[in-house]
Amino acid sequence: MIKNMDMLKFIHLTDPHITGDDIPLYGHRPAARLRAAIDSINSEHHDADFVVITGDLTHHGDDAGYELFARELRRLAVPSHLLVGNHDDVRSFRFHFPDAQRCDCGFIQSSKRTPFGLCLFLDTSQQGSSIGHYCEQRRDWLEGVLKETSGPVMLFMHHPPFAIGIPDTDASRLQEAEMFWQILAPHHQRIRHLFVGHAHRILYGNWRGLSVSCMRGLNHQVALELTPSAKGQMGNFEPPAYGVVLVNEEQVMVHMHDFMNNSERFLF
Repeated sequence: MIKNMDMLKFIHLTDPHITGDDIPLYGHRPAARLRAAIDSINSEHHDADFVVITGDLTHHGDDAGYELFARELRRLAVPSHLLVGNHDDVRSFRFHFPDAQRCDCGFIQSSKRTPFGLCLFLDTSQQGSSIGHYCEQRRDWLEGVLKETSGPVMLFMHHPPFAIGIPDTDASRLQEAEMFWQILAPHHQRIRHLFVGHAHRILYGNWRGLSVSCMRGLNHQVALELTPSAKGQMGNFEPPAYGVVLVNEEQVMVHMHDFMNNSERFLF
């Protein structure tokens, strides 16, 4: 149920990378970051209509990781929609989240109707690969949904179909981007926004005329290095953030919330 018929409010959170038994990842504990994000949402944004988590729910796709993720998620006071990413194991995910919606062809894809647009949650994962894929079966499902519906659309997916300018990240973006676009192109005027994960960076921009955004991951980020390096992709610990999204008939507004920022507040 939408709480405010004049405005849709939801949270975009991505890439928790939860580890089993709360084992540190790159020196930090992902579950603590997820716990802090959920505490923030429950305290500051409990009026949100839902939360979308765009993949890489766990780091190793193991049962212990999903058990810990599920335990933390049960604390969330807002309904959630879960996507899978390249670090997830779909079989383990299905076991721990049997009620997660799937499309007719069995992928973790679904839709949600809101007063301000149809939300489409896409599955760009392929077992054993870090690269984004969107196979013919999934494309057929998306094409069918777009043809059978009308009105505004918002898309959610783990892998971006576009380059962001960071070489290693771009190498793992959605490989079937052109075929994906051919499905979207006849409906491009309906598509209000594209929300992605995977990049572990704050991104705002447009792709072929569609507005897009991404949020930082919860545990670690991708360093802003725009030239290839023999060392490979570097990471850092810029603060985690989630998006607070406000939608009405006129606009889609995405606020980045640096929820672990403890800097002093003051009156202007």
